[in-house]
Order: sequence, then structure tokens, then C-alpha cells
Amino acid sequence: MRLLHTMLRVGNLEESLKFYCDVLGMKLLRQKDYPGGEFTLAFVGYGDESENTVLELTYNWGVEKYDFGNAYGHIAIGVDDIYTTCEEIKKLGGKVVREPGPMKHGSTVIAFVEDPNGYKVELIQTKS
Repeated sequence: MRLLHTMLRVGNLEESLKFYCDVLGMKLLRQKDYPGGEFTLAFVGYGDESENTVLELTYNWGVEKYDFGNAYGHIAIGVDDIYTTCEEIKKLGGKVVREPGPMKHGSTVIAFVEDPNGYKVELIQTKS
């Protein structure tokens, strides 16, 4: 068994694709409209779905906003240089909501960015 994807409901598919592809550097792997169900699925990630876990962005036609509830936390992405990555994200119009630094009660260097829908994405420094 392996983890295939995580699904996020998005209110504006184009805005979300721009964030995940242009700002975070993922690739659009596939996209399909389902007119009968009035939704579109777009899969993005850092590599082919056969070997990598990806994100499924689900756009339900006509739905612009979702309530978050309190169970969902965030997705996490490992980065080599968290400080440079955060500066690049800012330059590309991304929103860094927690600047890089050690996590509370630990030494791992993390940061958080927020996508256009308000979902949090944790960046974790993978190289020291």
C-alpha cells in the first residue's frame, strides 16, 4: 500500500493552480471536467502519480468558498533551503504566514504558507 493523493476543495481552480504550480513549483499532471456532476478535478505534484503522492484539487462548479472545521491541519513539503524558498514564495505573490524558524519545543526549522483558499502548507527544512 502507499498514499496516493490528498484532496482539497478549492473555490477558484485557476487561482489554486497558479499557487501550487507557479509559486510552489508543482506540475499539473492531469485535469478533467465532469459536466454531469458539475465539478473539475486537477491533480498536481512534484512527480508522476505512479511514484509520488499528489494533490487532488476539486472545484465544484459555482462554489467559491468552504468552511474549514477544526480537524484538518495542513500538508507538508520538504525543502532544501527554507529561507530562500520563503523569499521566492513572497516574490511570486505567495503568503508566508509563519516565517522560518525552529518549531516550538524542538529544533526542526519550519515555516507556513497559505494557499488562496486559506489552506496551510508547512515547509520543513530537510538539509542542515
